Amino acid sequence: MAWTSKLITVAVLIALMGCFTGALGNYRRPTRVGVSCCKDVSKARIPPATKLIGYKQQNALSPCVDAIIFYTEKEKYCSDPKARWIQDRLKDLDEIMD
Repeated sequence: MAWTSKLITVAVLIALMGCFTGALGNYRRPTRVGVSCCKDVSKARIPPATKLIGYKQQNALSPCVDAIIFYTEKEKYCSDPKARWIQDRLKDLDEIMD
């Protein structure tokens, strides 16, 4: 009889540990990751009068495409990194890290 009660006690402890472990595994809240990237680019030149404050190079990872993202105070421009005029605009800008 003593052996049976020890076996039941061990089984109950294992079951309780399983419950606590399962509860802890669900404790982390899921995080939202919004896709905010360039999905299309333009070869059109950004007008020289447009004041750019920085840029970021974006690598293609679906749904995003290879792009140079130019930033102004209020907007961003998704530009084709192969466009001829890109290197001239990059010279005086600092890369934005986020």
